Amino acid sequence: MPRYIIERDIPGAGNMSRDDLQGASAKSCSTISCMAPGLTWLHSYVTADRIYCLYDAPSKDAIREHAEKSGFPANRISDVKNMIHPTWGE
Repeated sequence: MPRYIIERDIPGAGNMSRDDLQGASAKSCSTISCMAPGLTWLHSYVTADRIYCLYDAPSKDAIREHAEKSGFPANRISDVKNMIHPTWGE
């Protein structure tokens, strides 16, 4: 399954409360449950004005569909081509 990093430009994201983040998580999961199988949200990182999400999905179109249905932006969708880990340098 292809893996993607989604950049969501959300001004003030870093100031969102735990309740706000839980609400966003619930909305995302609810939307995923109503979509065709194959879309899996792995985790996200919140910075000052952006949220970076890691998803497994059959296509970028599935990511875009989720963004449209959930109301969250998907400003940039990047294919994960590989990964590296610090232990590889030991």
